[in-house]
Amino acid sequence: MASITHRTIAANGIRLHIAEAGPQDGPCIILCHGFPESWYSWRHQLHALGDAGYHVVAPDMRGFGRSSHPTDPAAFTQPKLVGDMVALLDALPHKSAVIAGHDWGAPVAWNAALFRPDLFRAVVGLSVPYYGARTTFTYDHTIPPSQSMRREVGPDGFHYQLYFNQIGRAEADIEKDVRTWLKGFFFTLSGDAPPEEIKLAELKNSDRLEDAFAWPKGGLPGWFTEADLDHYSAEFERTGFASALNFYRAADLTWHEMAPWRGAHITVPAAFLAGESDVVVVANPDIVANFPSEVPDLRANVILPGCGHWTQQERPEETNRFLLDFLADVTSGTDIGR
Repeated sequence: MASITHRTIAANGIRLHIAEAGPQDGPCIILCHGFPESWYSWRHQLHALGDAGYHVVAPDMRGFGRSSHPTDPAAFTQPKLVGDMVALLDALPHKSAVIAGHDWGAPVAWNAALFRPDLFRAVVGLSVPYYGARTTFTYDHTIPPSQSMRREVGPDGFHYQLYFNQIGRAEADIEKDVRTWLKGFFFTLSGDAPPEEIKLAELKNSDRLEDAFAWPKGGLPGWFTEADLDHYSAEFERTGFASALNFYRAADLTWHEMAPWRGAHITVPAAFLAGESDVVVVANPDIVANFPSEVPDLRANVILPGCGHWTQQERPEETNRFLLDFLADVTSGTDIGR
C-alpha cells in the first residue's frame, strides 16, 4: 500500500499542509476536501491512486487542519481558494494536474478548471455539480445567496447556511461538544440515516442545527469508525470552527467576485460522482439533472444507489474505481498531470 507522507508549503500567502502518496513522476491529481473534513477524507484514495502510479496530493484547505486559519470571511472567496490550488501546483513537480473536489472542495475544483484550464486540464466533482459559476445552491441566483435563502425560508425559517453565517452562533453550539456534534452531522448526512429521523424541515430560525440530527443507534456505520471520528474531533478541538465556517460566510462576497464568469462553461474533460441519498442530489434535482449542459465534455456522470453525502468515505472502492477509470481516460497518451 502506498505510504502517505506529509509536509507544509507556502502558497498564496498562507501555509498549506498537504498529504501525498504515489510517485512524484506519475501524473498528478489534487484532491480538495469539504466541510467539516480535512485531507483525511481522502485517505482511501491516497492509497489506491498512489498504488496505481499517480502522484496524489490532498491539502488541508485553508481554514482546516494544519493549514493557515484566516479569520476574515473575505479570505475565503472562490477566486482566493482557487489561487491556493494554483500556488500548490506551482510548488509541485508538475506543469498541470487533474483536480477533484468533494462538498465545498467541488466548487474549488470546478472553478479551478474554469479559471485555469491550462493548469487544471481535467476535473472531477463529488456530491456538488457545477452550477454555472454561482456561489451556492439558491432559488434565485440573480441576488446574493443570503437574500435568496432568506426569501426561500421566510423570516422565521431555518436555513443551515444562514445559521452557519452568523458569526459566533454556530461555533458556540458546535464547540460545546465537538465529538458529539461531528458524530451527529456525519451520520445525518450519510446514507445510513433514516430519512424520517432527520427533522431539518421542522426547524425555526432560533433552533440549532443539531436539533435536526439523526443519531446512530448501536454504534457508528462501518465506513466511519471511532478512530475516524477521533481524528476529526482532535483536529477541530484544536482549531475550533470559526475559520472553517468562513467557506459559508464568504458566499455573498464570492457572488460578487464571480460575476465575470456567470454563464461560463467548463471546457476540460470532466466527471461527476454522487450518492443517491446525498442531500445535494435530493434537494436540487433540477440542477443535478441540467448541469451536464454546462459541462460539454462530461465523460462520466454516476449516482451511487444508497450512498449519502460522504461519497469517497462511504463508498471508497466505487470512488477509487471511478477515479481510476477517469484518470486512465484523460491521462493515457497525453501530458495531462505531467
